[in-house]
Amino acid sequence: MSNNEAIENERAKAGFFFTESIYPGVAMIQDLKNILISTHSNFQKVEVIDTVSHGKILVTDAKTQSAQVDEFIYHESLVHPPLLLSSRLATSQSLSLTANSTNGPKTVFIGGGGELATAREALKYNSIERVVMVDLDETVLEVCKKYLPEWGGEKVTSDPRLDLIIGDAFEYLMNSTETFDCIIMDISDPIEAGPGIMLYTQEFYTHAKKLLSPSGVFVTQAGVANPIHVEGVKIGSDMDTTCYGPITNTLQSVFDHVLPYSVNIPSFGSDWGFVIAFNSSKSSDIEVEDYSLLSHHEIDDMISKYITYKESDGDISQPDSLKYYDGICHRRMFSLAKSLRMAMKKDTRIMTKDNPVFMF
Repeated sequence: MSNNEAIENERAKAGFFFTESIYPGVAMIQDLKNILISTHSNFQKVEVIDTVSHGKILVTDAKTQSAQVDEFIYHESLVHPPLLLSSRLATSQSLSLTANSTNGPKTVFIGGGGELATAREALKYNSIERVVMVDLDETVLEVCKKYLPEWGGEKVTSDPRLDLIIGDAFEYLMNSTETFDCIIMDISDPIEAGPGIMLYTQEFYTHAKKLLSPSGVFVTQAGVANPIHVEGVKIGSDMDTTCYGPITNTLQSVFDHVLPYSVNIPSFGSDWGFVIAFNSSKSSDIEVEDYSLLSHHEIDDMISKYITYKESDGDISQPDSLKYYDGICHRRMFSLAKSLRMAMKKDTRIMTKDNPVFMF
């Protein structure tokens, strides 16, 4: 074999890679098997890639949105803690309102959620009657239905309880007077060029609060949740591109009760933050304070009670897709690391229309 042939053989072994910046100074590199689609919508670049380690991944503007190996971690963590809390608040307050005989949630709003997996999780509740989902990017929805049907696909979009709207979630809610038992914001990160920044502001949260039933719960994804900061950048300064603290602070400026929590999502290369917010009467404050500390038996009992659902063919079955969330995971999710709690305590920023905070 000639030297040239040997060189070409070595080149043939070289793979292609997907490289993603996670936060300043840190990137994640994955072996890339295939690019299933690469297109542009009116708002962003949309791709579905196939990787060795994380399977199929939805990527928008070079950022991972969800991956086959762990999308269930993100979506179950986003949906089930607030929906179970809404059920618990309705029971503790003896509220009927929009709840059925089991006090389970009946109405849900989802902002974003183009992969359809957030709606998939919400529709598992036996009490759910109406899910309104408003997503800005129709291209993302169509790409996910075609290339990521495991996320939900036609089974979700054909569910008669789902009202799927292509539009601006901010505009929809700001013009809405409908009451919801849970508002779930599965939206783009608050980046400077992104369409979602207004959905993280004090003004928006103030209006969203008015759309919740008395047992209603608001939840939002809140970006990277770790205590790592770039050297030389002061926590909470104008140069700080972390948003978990500011989102939590902003919700605390509007709601009576705020519960930040996080999970590790390998395909994101980080722990990921979520924040629950809600109001409640003084008589139910003990329920509020105890929610994050419920025993794993209590959470598992609630899951069994509320998430027995009816399949499209009429059969009743226990969901087999709760691959992550259960009582033990619940306790871990609300136990933030001390270093993260200390960093968040130092960050006093509040996100407003005139003073937004942009994530890296």
